[in-house]
Amino acid sequence: MGEGPRRIPDVELLQRLKADTSAALKAGDRERVGALRMLSAALQQAEKDARDGVDPVAVLQRERKRRLESARTYREAGRDDLAESEEREAALIEEYLPAQLSDEELRALVEDVVAELGAQSPRDMGKVMGAVMPKVAGRADGKRVSEVVKETLTP
Repeated sequence: MGEGPRRIPDVELLQRLKADTSAALKAGDRERVGALRMLSAALQQAEKDARDGVDPVAVLQRERKRRLESARTYREAGRDDLAESEEREAALIEEYLPAQLSDEELRALVEDVVAELGAQSPRDMGKVMGAVMPKVAGRADGKRVSEVVKETLTP
């Protein structure tokens, strides 16, 4: 687990996106083709913008989050058709993200770190978050991790 984030170019991921784009083109799935091309472009742009490399999981998570925020905005505006399209893209992006930790796995990980650091109160939250996030490595959203850390540190 202590591998650290993978750096772009993540050849396997880019090859998978390219193969999936070709398959979607052959199947005539224009929406999927567009979403896959968007993901490839986002990864390539992140590579171009970064000096030291970028974690491709972070790029995918950011793109997924953008889609979900857009979907929420569209729903609030009464544009369910556009919201559904954004939600489909978010679901497609999830296919390329690592499997998410279950609540139990996340809680156990947080409890181990809390014990390891001797953290005892919410004042230790930053220290615990700093130690947990690299171990999570894209398998749980930061907000979700924060909630579990807060629950664990609050008496």
